Amino acid sequence: MRQGLCPEQAFWSRLSGPQQAWLASQRQAQHAPPAGGLLWSCDGIDIGWVSHDRAQDMVALLPGCTIVQGRLHWQSGADHALQRSQALQVFLVQQAAQGRLTGWRGEFFAWWPDTPAWPPAFDVPPFLCVERSGFRHLGMMSHAVHIHGFLPNGDLWCGRRSDHKPTDPGLLDNLAAGGLTAGESPSTTALRELAEEASLHLPEPGRLRGSGVIRTQRPEPQGWHDEQLLVYTLHLLERETPINADGEVQEFRRLSPGEVVSCMQSGQFTMDACASLAQSLAWLMAGSDANTASGKVR
Repeated sequence: MRQGLCPEQAFWSRLSGPQQAWLASQRQAQHAPPAGGLLWSCDGIDIGWVSHDRAQDMVALLPGCTIVQGRLHWQSGADHALQRSQALQVFLVQQAAQGRLTGWRGEFFAWWPDTPAWPPAFDVPPFLCVERSGFRHLGMMSHAVHIHGFLPNGDLWCGRRSDHKPTDPGLLDNLAAGGLTAGESPSTTALRELAEEASLHLPEPGRLRGSGVIRTQRPEPQGWHDEQLLVYTLHLLERETPINADGEVQEFRRLSPGEVVSCMQSGQFTMDACASLAQSLAWLMAGSDANTASGKVR
């Protein structure tokens, strides 16, 4: 570590001015939805964005859906979240059976409204829970943890995603990352992903530090990507070398700060890895540790 600098500061200090400016710009990660789609709501609450064709499917197959003045409204008639979730899950099963929804995961994600604060408040029940692949299909906001592993001198351990991953195969990524499964806390997800993807079993979970949240939005082949990234930082020791355990990472690379930015600029990293790293560094520069309970995981 450079004298008096923490690993993130060492990383930042080794970048040139143009590299710092480019990386900071990656926090502008929200794109406007393409023309031709519709915002949709459920029981008066805005939920997501869908293409015109998918909106027509919802009107035809999901009871209570109507299109009024360019917006899709779903009156679910549900008394509670479970009924609402079951109705939407039936629609997604139909979409998959018709070949309109691909990449079925058999895993449930939960939907909450936007959670810009840190630490995020997931102690309230979710509005609904459905199949993970349905989130992009229907443009609903999901949540994921992203963990950056900094070495003392500012180098970064980065994983290369397996070529068999359904999303962003072969691209460089964070040390570990994963979607927030329904019923699992962010801290549990983060610790599990570190163990599964990098064989890092933390005896002291307090080493994992919260670095804020950043929302990313963009069109993807599966539909509309909308995700709240819950960003964490881990200070690694020189003797700690990540090794994949679940087959989702084909290699780990130790990259210098300049190599990280160069690879990002040439499109070798996932977009979310770029945005979450920019958020992690911005959080440090803003001195946010003084504004929260030291950013410890929940």
